[in-house]
Amino acid sequence: MSIKHKDQRIGIFIDTQNLYHSAKNLYGGARVNFNAVMKDAVAGRQLIRALAYMVTTEAGDERAFIDALGKIGIEVKSKELQIFVDGSKKADWDVGLAVDAIKSAPKLDTVIIGSGDGDFVPLVQYLKENMGVQVEIIAFGKSSSAKLREATDDFLDLCENPRKYLITTGNGGSKRAREPLAGKSVEQPEKNVKVEPQK
Repeated sequence: MSIKHKDQRIGIFIDTQNLYHSAKNLYGGARVNFNAVMKDAVAGRQLIRALAYMVTTEAGDERAFIDALGKIGIEVKSKELQIFVDGSKKADWDVGLAVDAIKSAPKLDTVIIGSGDGDFVPLVQYLKENMGVQVEIIAFGKSSSAKLREATDDFLDLCENPRKYLITTGNGGSKRAREPLAGKSVEQPEKNVKVEPQK
């Protein structure tokens, strides 16, 4: 259980690819409403820094998305999608996010990680045990690691209010997301998959 108060210094580290693929797989192409996510993550506390980690493509279609994140106070760190000789692709920011969270921890009371990826369990444990900070997770519960949920001090489950945390595009433009697609089985998003940027 986390303690939240107005003088608490927080840092937010968002695994954009994880949240993007979880929203897409669970809600049929819906996009994350980062404005709503940020508001509830901050919860009236002192935001020291918010970072989003993403992979870009040669086409550069991500520019509008990066600009939109900047307008709500999220700094974007990006790197190009790696394509190997055999055609496989890699899009992974786990180490970069972990290093930034550890480096920032001495100036923070709480580290918030936007990802349901179980690979972050050692990071959560290290931050709590060695750095003395509280750790919270923001992710889609239906596609999140159970071990990650157990390790964290607080878990904001975006599946609990999809109308608030998601945006879907329909015939008339953007609209709030509905419940998950019936009968759709969703697992943790893979790392070596084609990455489609949010638009």
